[in-house]
Amino acid sequence: MEEEIIEIRKKKLENWKKSGIYPYGHRFLPIVEIKNIKENYSDWEGKRAKVAGRIMSIREHGKTTFMDILDEKEKIQIYFRKDTLGEENYSKIDWLDIGDVLGVEGDVFKTRTGEITILVKGFVLLSKCLHPLPQKWFGLKDVEKRFRQRYLDLIVNQRVREIFRIRSKTISLLRKILEEKGFQEVETPMMHPIPGGALAEPFVTHHSALDMDLYLRIAPELYLKRLVVGGLEKIFEINRCFRNEGVSSRHNPEFTMMELYWAYANYQDLMALTEELICRIVKELFNTLKITYQGKEIDFTSPWARITFTDAMKKFAGIDWRKEEEVKKKAEEIGEKGTYRKMLDGIFKKKVVPSITQPTFIIDYPLILSPLAKRKEKDLTERFQPIIAGLEVGNAYTELNDPQEQKERFLMQMEEKKKGDKEAHPFDEEFILALEYGMPPVAGLGLGMDRLIMILTDSPSIREVILFPLLKPV
Repeated sequence: MEEEIIEIRKKKLENWKKSGIYPYGHRFLPIVEIKNIKENYSDWEGKRAKVAGRIMSIREHGKTTFMDILDEKEKIQIYFRKDTLGEENYSKIDWLDIGDVLGVEGDVFKTRTGEITILVKGFVLLSKCLHPLPQKWFGLKDVEKRFRQRYLDLIVNQRVREIFRIRSKTISLLRKILEEKGFQEVETPMMHPIPGGALAEPFVTHHSALDMDLYLRIAPELYLKRLVVGGLEKIFEINRCFRNEGVSSRHNPEFTMMELYWAYANYQDLMALTEELICRIVKELFNTLKITYQGKEIDFTSPWARITFTDAMKKFAGIDWRKEEEVKKKAEEIGEKGTYRKMLDGIFKKKVVPSITQPTFIIDYPLILSPLAKRKEKDLTERFQPIIAGLEVGNAYTELNDPQEQKERFLMQMEEKKKGDKEAHPFDEEFILALEYGMPPVAGLGLGMDRLIMILTDSPSIREVILFPLLKPV
């Protein structure tokens, strides 16, 4: 059936060419947004408008034809009359199909039913669509197709377009707020000779001219700290990161993170800043601090709850994380294996994080989980994570700026790597050298933009908020 439709459309394409009209048109500017016409009808009534968009429906009524065309934000009805266009031009409407991109110029009016409409005085085909558009998406198979053919998803699904408008607005607001607070945006390399800045398995690539292996960045942290050493006191980067991990509703190997560093501050200062950043974004987007995520109300009103890592593990996992036997037993129960660090991290992610709905700071993490954070006590660090709706949306700490202790931490991580921990942090001599020149006290925050946007758009999967998520080949 689809093959027959495609053949019919190809014949219509040839008709356009034979008539001397190029069916993939040229520049069609200036145009007005359809939303502008619909929201300001009183200003447009009876006036000439020039719009462009994709045909979404066609309805013929004798010597008249109605269509709906859709631009990026809105649809509008357009009205063709044979006595207005003339027989020759009106006959070309038969060569148009749902999905074609059309430019029209005409007068704005309301029909008897009150629908805002454009009476077409002239039109031009801007791009011929050779495939039928999907009517609706349903079933697991089509969920995969939505992500593989995101362009179709965007055409037929207004909610998807809204998700990515909110995504764009969120990142824009974040940048604006940080700049208001005196933070300077910077850029750091995406290819690293040493994969550092976080506990994660990297992707490996190779530079042919230099004949050396490089790693796609898992975090920009160590380069940003070098800039703090160089005297940049308030900096941020909205960056792409890559981690060689599984794909799930909460993980995509390529993701977006905002990372900032604030000289002379500590993790307490960053908790206040994190709360303010997210609250201002939510308020700006929705004009309220209460939104719904997957059927649950999320209240961003300050102050957010704070609970220590130690208390959270006791409350939600029922263990004392300092007792290795309890950790091993719990890890076995939930199917976590590996080093003590891996088991501890796995228990936290499976038992603690999903148990927290309202915005909460988990604070004071174990040293073994925080190789780059400043020590608070013997085995604890000045670190926190904001947890919202069962999602880790960030990570932050007072940075370790003692080069000798950082060197010892890296050596500890190398021992973990020898035990088989692929995510253990490598030894970075260049970073130690930078610290030896003196890095001022500094606090650093990383916000996972994709997970935050999941919450802001009520999306159950991270793939819903990434335009082109990684998928298995078909």
